[in-house]
Amino acid sequence: MVVAVSSCSCIFSAVSSAVKFRYSLSSQSRFVIAQRPIASVSSRAINHKRRVSNPDRDASSPKSNEQKEAVPQKKYPGRSKDGRSSIYSDGGSGKGDAAGPQPTAYRPFGIPRNDKEFIIDSKDQQVEPSYIQDTAFLNAVVKVYCTHTAPDYSLPWQKQRQYTSTGSAFMIGGRKLLTNAHCVEHDTQVKVKRRGDDKKYVAKVLARGVDCDIALLSVESEEFWREVEPLKFGRLPHLQDAVTVVGYPLGGDTISVTKGVVSRIEVTSYAHGSSDLLGIQIDAAINPGNSGGPAFNDQGECIGVAFQVYRSEAAENIGYVIPTTIVSHFLDDYERNGKYTGFPCLGVLLQKLENPALRAYLKVESNEGVLVRRVEPTADANNVLKKGDVIVSFDDVHVGSEGTVPFRSNERIAFRFLISQKFAGDHAELGIIRAGKLMKAKVVLNPRVHLVPYHIDGGQPSYLIFAGLVFTPLSEPLIEEECEDSIGLKLLAKARYSLARFPGEQIVILSQVLANEVNIGYEDMSNQQVLKFNGTGIKNIHHLAHLVDTCTDRYLFFEFEDNYIAVLEREASIAASSCILRDYGIPSERSSDLLKPYMDSGDDKTVDQEFGDSPVSNFDLNVDGLIWA
Repeated sequence: MVVAVSSCSCIFSAVSSAVKFRYSLSSQSRFVIAQRPIASVSSRAINHKRRVSNPDRDASSPKSNEQKEAVPQKKYPGRSKDGRSSIYSDGGSGKGDAAGPQPTAYRPFGIPRNDKEFIIDSKDQQVEPSYIQDTAFLNAVVKVYCTHTAPDYSLPWQKQRQYTSTGSAFMIGGRKLLTNAHCVEHDTQVKVKRRGDDKKYVAKVLARGVDCDIALLSVESEEFWREVEPLKFGRLPHLQDAVTVVGYPLGGDTISVTKGVVSRIEVTSYAHGSSDLLGIQIDAAINPGNSGGPAFNDQGECIGVAFQVYRSEAAENIGYVIPTTIVSHFLDDYERNGKYTGFPCLGVLLQKLENPALRAYLKVESNEGVLVRRVEPTADANNVLKKGDVIVSFDDVHVGSEGTVPFRSNERIAFRFLISQKFAGDHAELGIIRAGKLMKAKVVLNPRVHLVPYHIDGGQPSYLIFAGLVFTPLSEPLIEEECEDSIGLKLLAKARYSLARFPGEQIVILSQVLANEVNIGYEDMSNQQVLKFNGTGIKNIHHLAHLVDTCTDRYLFFEFEDNYIAVLEREASIAASSCILRDYGIPSERSSDLLKPYMDSGDDKTVDQEFGDSPVSNFDLNVDGLIWA
């Protein structure tokens, strides 16, 4: 559950250190990923192609011209509901979420800040507690070197130029390594190096949890694991507990140790995953390159993984750590299923019930519960809950009128914390009040189905090229890469406000037209949603490819948004296809996933999207009363 925030200038960003070679800036970036350069590079950054601005650097650390951070920027709607700014503390490319116009002004990483912002007290923070001086203890923390090759969403048949980044990781039981997901995003090669060693070992990514920003690595070399003890996980800390962050941030090549205290524990917006999960706020310095490194308590136990910082002109030294409860959930999920399946959601838009008149109208006698305003069609809760229901309990835990539940002693936490404790496929019992009557209902919790995804599964977008018309599903990386100005307000409104009504539904757009004699007059069309083909509504891009392949009519009739149409002669289009592919150097007319036979889901819903009645993100609303669970 997330609430809209005020218009302070701040950013949640992943702190990573990367070397990139292209730069594109989005004016509406909320989440930033700072990446530390591995070598002297130009100040240009790469891949600001998502709704989130990824480049950022630590407000407390000055950078020379040779060390300007390159940052891929990715934004995704619906997504971080907390208006604060965070920066990933590692060397990978992270993603942030965004939705709709932002009420705040954000500063991307890589842009110099004033001198006062770079005044730091690093001498006070670079301390080594007695327990941390143990060499064997520090040897479990390693440096990560990753080569990334991101997809080119505008030209979906190819990849962008590769870039490199550095981050941190640490050894756990079972000869595995933990790091941040954004450290190894779009990886083509991952290497790790132990402290005091001059040899790098090739690592393999076993699992990547985008929503919780955690990745699991393995190293086959026996030599890598010699004479090293894995780190042990500790309990969730309390406020004011001492915390020490260890990693390989910018400023040098050797290991770095910073110390602080736990200042807050609450449900936090995860910049890379566009999700809301439990997070630990600390005041220890977290800088680009720290991402994926462990945070320790005074007993030398790992209490979490450093992953992002809060950027704001009005705040300093606010870093975030993924707690061991989230890490354990990730590892348990991987062990249960042999892969990572993700955190589940309830799939409802909730309104707080603080107003006595509203509670009286709904016949809620006590000061508790949250009002259901909308249920996602793809969620199992859609079979149980109705608009106007009041959820008063979750697995017999009472939900307060502000959407919070009890948490430890004398603390309360966001209702969605309880949901995040479940696994995909688990059941939950809801206590609801409907028309004044209390009843119980069971729902199945599953990961959310996004109409416009924040991340592309498999790393490469789907595409179909027919007669030079390039079709691809709409995604947040594509929106960021194309820049919102070229997308169109109507399509952006659908991306921001529409919900998937059945699994597999996509918004398919005509990305561009590769000019040829067969498509004369259409060459200026771009970024328009295709609604129908020969009168049949389009469910997803695989459905469109199936309709095109099975069409026997003389003419192919495409209907786009704003009543625009395009008609092609079938035989001429088929004849021109090979010539177009050759002229533009395209290896295939479609992505490999579209070569498989199309399986109809049997859903006969129309494709005309309904939007504008409820937001995907509280940022779109800017109202501190609606919550997504």
